[in-house]
Formats: sequence, C-alpha cells, structure tokens
Amino acid sequence: MSIDPPGPAPVPAPSAASGTGVGPLLRAWREQRRVSQLELALRADSSARHISFVETGRSRPSEEMVLRLAEHLDVPVRERNALLLAAGYAPRYAETPLDDPSMDALREGVQRLIQGYEPYPALVVDATYDVLAANRGITMLLDGVPDRLLVPPLNAMRLTLHPEGLAPRILNLRAWRGHLLAQMDRQIALRRSEPLRALYEEVAAYPVPEREPVPADDETDLPAPHFALPLRIEHEGRVLSFISSVSTFNTPMDVTVSELAIETFLPADPATGKYLHSLSS
Repeated sequence: MSIDPPGPAPVPAPSAASGTGVGPLLRAWREQRRVSQLELALRADSSARHISFVETGRSRPSEEMVLRLAEHLDVPVRERNALLLAAGYAPRYAETPLDDPSMDALREGVQRLIQGYEPYPALVVDATYDVLAANRGITMLLDGVPDRLLVPPLNAMRLTLHPEGLAPRILNLRAWRGHLLAQMDRQIALRRSEPLRALYEEVAAYPVPEREPVPADDETDLPAPHFALPLRIEHEGRVLSFISSVSTFNTPMDVTVSELAIETFLPADPATGKYLHSLSS
C-alpha cells in the first residue's frame, strides 16, 4: 500500500472556536497534566503570579509565552494553534495535506522506510489510526480478512479488534486488546480528540471470546519474551509472534506530520523471523 492523504482531522476540544479565552484553556491543560502553577512557572522561567494572571485573564500572554507554556505542558501541535488563536495570534503551525508537492520527500522517505523493513510488517497511521501506508508484511497478516473490512480508509484498530478481522486469530487477544485500549486512552488524554474517543468506544464494545483460542502447533512451547508484550497471531496454521514499536517525528513543525506514527513489528522469536524470510525468498 502507498501513502494516501488522511481523512478528516481530529477535532480538538476545547478550542478557540468555542469562544473560550486562552487562560482557561491553559489552565485546563495544566490541570490535565497535573502540574501546579509554581511548577509550570519554574519550567517556563516565569512566576506563579504571572501564570495565575494569565489563567484568570488578568494578563494577556505574549505569543512566545503561549508557545513556551504549551511546550512545557506537552500540548499537541494542533492544539497549540488553538491556544494561539484564543490568545489573539495567528496559528504558528501549518497543516499540509500529504498529497501536497511539498510533502513529496516525506512520503517517499516513509515509503522507503517501511518497504525496507520487509519481510517484517510495518505501517503508517494518522491520529485516528487510519492506515496511510503499509508494506507486504502487513498485507500478509490481513490474508483472510473479509473484503468489506478492507475498504479504504482502513483503520488499524478496527482491523485488529473487529470480530471478523484479526481478533479471532490473535491468540493472546485479551492482553493485546487491553494494551491497545490503554494506548488509545493515553492518546485521548493527550489529544482530547472526539473522533479518537468515538473510535475507542466503538472498538471497546466489540465482543471478546470467553477464553483464549488454543493454538495447535508446538511453537506454543516457546518461551514468551519478557521485555515487551508480544502479539501472537495465527497465520496458515503457524503461530507468529511480534513485538511492536511506534515511532513519531522529532519536533514536528506541521500538524499533519505531528500526527503521523510508524508502527513496526519485530519477530519475537527465531521461528517467526525464519518463516517471514522464507516467504520473501
């Protein structure tokens, strides 16, 4: 699969469009991060008194101060623009469509990256887990998934947890499902995205088998890795085991780029690596 433009962007809440001033928005982010006014002031080289005045609207922060506070509160790039608008400033970060010519180098680089990872699976998702690109390792894992679930835009969470998707073949589904839901919950707290919340509620409501399926081959006797939770999935009568890793771009200056994530799956045992290499030979 190749990189395609993302779907509708997540809707931040609250935002400048709601008419809320920058002070209450900053206070909400500070409280969500569980940081005191004094601690934030020390981080931002300010004073607790000034932070208090900003939050109550008694003082209008400079553009530099808004960005500095947002940085220390780990506010996502999209919501930093909302803070600037609420303070009366122009947005600082562009939101460039992935199909824009200026993104050619990014698209080509990411495509080469995930293709170079073959035969191991790798994919690129946006802020709501819509799949923007995937390599042949991912395509292999999707063998047998009904066509109706493969109609674009593909969504990684739906494909994984849907009862007609990968879920019936995931041998440690309860543990993997718990990992994915916890990951989404953390991102909801970070991004405060209503579309992501809706996706979470949808996939969390999917039925879960009463007990884990029992694989029928001898590979179940292999010791499980202890350094990370593996994804153990059945494929053509074999048990494949993977450890996943998620990468994002360092210090992104564009909203679109800030919301991209590259997930790669590394074989968690020698048998899985050997099998994947046999498929590519």
